[in-house]
Amino acid sequence: MVTQKVQIINPTGLHLRPAGIFCQEAMKYTSSITFHYGASGTANAKSVLSVLGACIKSGDEIEIVCEGEDEEEALKALVALVENGFGE
Repeated sequence: MVTQKVQIINPTGLHLRPAGIFCQEAMKYTSSITFHYGASGTANAKSVLSVLGACIKSGDEIEIVCEGEDEEEALKALVALVENGFGE
């Protein structure tokens, strides 16, 4: 299992478009991928509804958690996606 905290920098947070991009990237990997947010929230990174339900705003910090055979690659790709602001 690998984890990394990352701050959401795009101005609109994880609204529909970036949430969709995030989920599409997560679905490329066989690993289980979730993220922790707030005091005790956890969201499935492969579910758009779960990601949208987290209500992540710009400036919020999430901790991406990957567990499985391609966990290192998945974490690296998702962190890069977030750090690049989902192309916004």
